[in-house]
Amino acid sequence: MTLVRVCVLLTGVFALGAAARSDAMAPLSQYLMNPQAEIAFARSAAPAAISQRATILVLGTHGYAVAQKGQNGFTCIVERGWMQPFGRPNFWSVKVRTPVCYNAAAARTVLVYTFKRTEMALAGTSKSQIQARIVAAIAAHALPTPGTSSMAYMMSKSQSFDDAGHAWYSHVMVYTPMDDSAHAGASWGADRRLSPVVFDADDKMPEPWTCFFIPVAHWSDGTPAPLYSGM
Repeated sequence: MTLVRVCVLLTGVFALGAAARSDAMAPLSQYLMNPQAEIAFARSAAPAAISQRATILVLGTHGYAVAQKGQNGFTCIVERGWMQPFGRPNFWSVKVRTPVCYNAAAARTVLVYTFKRTEMALAGTSKSQIQARIVAAIAAHALPTPGTSSMAYMMSKSQSFDDAGHAWYSHVMVYTPMDDSAHAGASWGADRRLSPVVFDADDKMPEPWTCFFIPVAHWSDGTPAPLYSGM
């Protein structure tokens, strides 16, 4: 066997090994936070007038659990990388941490998907298996569609969407049942010139909704946020 063939074979082995690692979760301890820090981080998803009376969930070794019970119907949570679209290369990143505060309608429906994905991730399920099982559960009507008026706040200035800790724009999200017009963004006039409504058609997710993003000009603490200038 020539040296060139040996190098090619070894390269293939290493590539397969890297691919296998990219489809597996890191040790759970790397995703966990100090509970009090996570409570504060979760609250930063929405203005204090909302988040201070919201239910707060914290990730532990057995999934998300209620750390503080709220009174206003909102639920705030710090989601991890496995809530991203399945095509994202940093799906298993330990640095992706995104605080979200769901209203009551979204907490009853959209948040169920966070619980389901997290349950499978903590059980050692691979990314490809999670995707397949989510798709199957949706087809079997075992998971809900968004409730009427489902929305969420994502206004934390400390949100981390990638390995470098970059934040996206401060924004709120509105969830609607998926249909052809909403899928194109046309029903809300999304992505049209000077429209404040964003629909990211490139991030395909199997969940049965269309999510519209509406960037806002301040973070949850009231400080100015960058103005939206396109995806």
